[in-house]
Amino acid sequence: MVSWIAGFTILIVKLAIVLLFLVGAAAYLVWVERKFLARLQVRYGPNRAGPFGLLQPLADVVKMIAKEDTVPEGADRVLFLLAPAVVAATAFLMFSVVPFGKDLTLWGKSIPLVVTDLNIGLLFVFAMSSLGVYGVALGGWASNSKYGLLGGIRGAAQMISYELSLGLSLVPVVMLAHSFSIMDIVQAQAKYPFILVQPVAFLIFIISAMAESKRIPFDLPEAENELVAGFHTEYSGMRFGLFFLGEYVHIIVFGGIVSVLFLGGWRGPWLPPIAWILIKIFLVALFMIWVRGTLPRLRYDQLMALGWKVLIPLALLNILATAVVGLLV
Repeated sequence: MVSWIAGFTILIVKLAIVLLFLVGAAAYLVWVERKFLARLQVRYGPNRAGPFGLLQPLADVVKMIAKEDTVPEGADRVLFLLAPAVVAATAFLMFSVVPFGKDLTLWGKSIPLVVTDLNIGLLFVFAMSSLGVYGVALGGWASNSKYGLLGGIRGAAQMISYELSLGLSLVPVVMLAHSFSIMDIVQAQAKYPFILVQPVAFLIFIISAMAESKRIPFDLPEAENELVAGFHTEYSGMRFGLFFLGEYVHIIVFGGIVSVLFLGGWRGPWLPPIAWILIKIFLVALFMIWVRGTLPRLRYDQLMALGWKVLIPLALLNILATAVVGLLV
């Protein structure tokens, strides 16, 4: 009984730490993005709320909470109110299988530095990512707005399309690690990170991850010059903020997934393991921000052609090549 209570308490503590980390990191990733994009565009960015604008995320949260939370006339009220929570919640749940380091020994007990080490952790990530589609599609449909509906349909089509290339890109990683457990995949990179032997899979995954996160150049579900704000056009207040929280948590989550699947996870010289995983997550997120400030938005036909005609066939060829090399070696 005591052991069960201790295990449950440790789980709750780990959940609280991860939740606070994700909320804080997502808030300040917005600040990093605004400052970094400002420098790329030769301007200052946020610099009024606190020194260097460091209190800008707090000011944004206060503004969102203070705004009126409206529901459009004719909207499906229940689905309209739940959709933002689905997007944010699935993003949070995906991070529950990302390990931060080796097991921590405390009071003679070994505590894994991951919320839960599932033997099908990779499949769990894809399941949560797929459920996020419902938040986007239902949010657009329930708004009773043609702009929201078009944005929701675009978002669903885009996320389903790139979910295929995202999943296929990781089949060679599973073949190399012989496991769906993310902890086992990190352990399999003890000698070298998988990016060295699977650069094609890494490239496909990072492009698909940006498309899944609906980031420029893949932000067609929002496309301000066409759809006002797409699937979240009719949202206001904190529910509008939840969509953006989900987007930036997705960036952090995919940064963590890229780190543990291709960059060796917490492995690295000199620094503590948790420092390495955080550095790698930050660098992946910074890369996504840099791409946003560099490339123009794709047309919708170009977006679909890239996914179905380029990434999926390339991922299938990479699986075949990995299998052939595995048999020969």
